[in-house]
Amino acid sequence: MSEKSSSPPSRTRRVSRALAFTIFFVISAVIFVGGVAAILYFLFSQYSGVQNLWILVCGAPVVLAAIVLITIFNLYTRFGRPLEELFNTINKVEEGDLSARVPENRSDMFSDLFKRFNKMVGELERAEQQRRNLTADIAHELRTPLHIIQGNLEGVLDGVYQPAPEHLKDTLDETHLLTRLVDDLQTLSLAEAGQLPLHPTRFLLADLMSDLASSFSSQAVSQNINLHTHIANPTQELTADYDRLKQVLSNLVSNALRHTPKGGKIFLETEAGSSPERNVRIMIKDTGAGIASEDLPFIFDRFWRADRSRTERSHSGLGLAITKQLVHAHNGRIDVQSELGKGTTFIIELP
Repeated sequence: MSEKSSSPPSRTRRVSRALAFTIFFVISAVIFVGGVAAILYFLFSQYSGVQNLWILVCGAPVVLAAIVLITIFNLYTRFGRPLEELFNTINKVEEGDLSARVPENRSDMFSDLFKRFNKMVGELERAEQQRRNLTADIAHELRTPLHIIQGNLEGVLDGVYQPAPEHLKDTLDETHLLTRLVDDLQTLSLAEAGQLPLHPTRFLLADLMSDLASSFSSQAVSQNINLHTHIANPTQELTADYDRLKQVLSNLVSNALRHTPKGGKIFLETEAGSSPERNVRIMIKDTGAGIASEDLPFIFDRFWRADRSRTERSHSGLGLAITKQLVHAHNGRIDVQSELGKGTTFIIELP
């Protein structure tokens, strides 16, 4: 229904543009022909001594017609056709077709404009797809705990379950999961909008790494995983939000512990950054399962999980997305390197 209702206005706009281009070229041609004819008449009559106008009458129209046709064709090829394609693509995007692109198979003055336009539309298409995926992912994440809570409460009311502590605890655990999901979504939305409050302080980077290692040492021992810390410069200071930065690193270490088998190793390392703008580098390395190369571009997306079946429900799938946004909020950068069966390395560079 919407396509039928939008097509007549689209055709009307295309006809109007074609008419405008035609009028423009005709007026340009008339002015051009008149000007050249006047110049030729002046030259022949004033300087060459030719008073007879037979040359102008017989030869000039043919030459002028050829010049006009070549000029019009050249102008249309260089300006009219590329702009017509651009306007047609804009109309498609306006009607909701974000897959529309302007052909880039030419090297003219509009090539850079078309590349930038296509890149912009591509980003719009990707954002729209992410929005749709986010809606579906949120519905999926909310459905399971809500069903469990509903089932437990209905079972108690119907007398199927006794209001025993174990049933109440299961229901409470699901509410905790919902609360954590909502909190993560709020943190992520604020970070993406640049409205997440940060409280930067000056502290030693070594203190942060020592605090991080202490927090996970008992869990690493229980899983028989060796946790190593290496600080290149013990006096290195950093100005950042201590709690938010610890949240970033804790999430990465927690992921490393979850995907590293018994007997594996996790390294917490710091060193100088790659540039004066970001002169602090923090690395979290593990010898775990690694990430497939085709998954690497998507690991910072919302609700991305290595477990495609999503049987593991203790985490919302927003941790890495939040991590990336928190690093960006500190004007930093985060990268990942991984190989299946050999481990993963997260690299954070901060100013």
